[in-house]
Amino acid sequence: MRVLVWLMWLMHWLPLPVLGRIGDATGALLFALLRKRRHIALTNLRLCMPEVTEEARVAIARQHFQGYARSVWERGILWWASEQRLRRLIKVDAPGVPLAQIESGPTILLCPHFVCLDVAGVAVMLESSLCSIYVAQKNKVFDEVLRRGRSRFRPVQLFSRKEGVKPIIRAMKAGLPYFMLPDMDFGDKDAAFVPFFGIPAATLTAPGRLAQATGAKVIPVVATFLPNYQGYRVTFYPEWQDYPGGDLEGSARRMNAFIEARVREAPSEYFWTHKRFKTRPPGEPGVY
Repeated sequence: MRVLVWLMWLMHWLPLPVLGRIGDATGALLFALLRKRRHIALTNLRLCMPEVTEEARVAIARQHFQGYARSVWERGILWWASEQRLRRLIKVDAPGVPLAQIESGPTILLCPHFVCLDVAGVAVMLESSLCSIYVAQKNKVFDEVLRRGRSRFRPVQLFSRKEGVKPIIRAMKAGLPYFMLPDMDFGDKDAAFVPFFGIPAATLTAPGRLAQATGAKVIPVVATFLPNYQGYRVTFYPEWQDYPGGDLEGSARRMNAFIEARVREAPSEYFWTHKRFKTRPPGEPGVY
């Protein structure tokens, strides 16, 4: 792992078009080699996009592997590049990071699992501290590099999922926005089966419950690649009004509809290699 970290540090000096093309080549190779992950991605795409041809779905899956590999290699830029270089590469759509809203009270920054999600986190941390859930890495060297990389511009509070919601609420009440990744399958506990691309998906109700408990405003944020290896685009969407509106299942449905719309805008950049439909409603067979 030390060799990999050293290689990532060395490669972060490369121009982004060169590093991006290395990522594309790596991803194309992984698409050919990682049969299980390829199967998961193609299964997800067949479920979610039955209207497109199988050839098109294979192309999206291959591009996803390439985008994911790019995001791994380019993480070195996020961890070690100068602030000036990052500000040049990360284009935040107007009106920019919503600092006034963050400073006005508890805020949830809702970030779906697109491959550039770490870029969204850096865009926030260039302007503001934050808190988030963190899964400790098994390799201590990589874990330390990852933690340092995610907190090098501002103090960041990272909590384990096992700690529960109380430390997050305390941090939010102390003025830290909560950078929340809401769209993975963690089982049916504290979840509702609501449609995602028309398929019942176990969807966390935590965003709605946390917004209820803290009075937090919910502001979605999505990061994607700019074309031609020019950098990254980060978009902060308008604050959701009347959320969760007293209906946690409805709030989960609303969130999935929003994410689905963003996925259709950049289909290859969503995290298709995750078993999004692993947990099935009672009586329904598995899909993987």
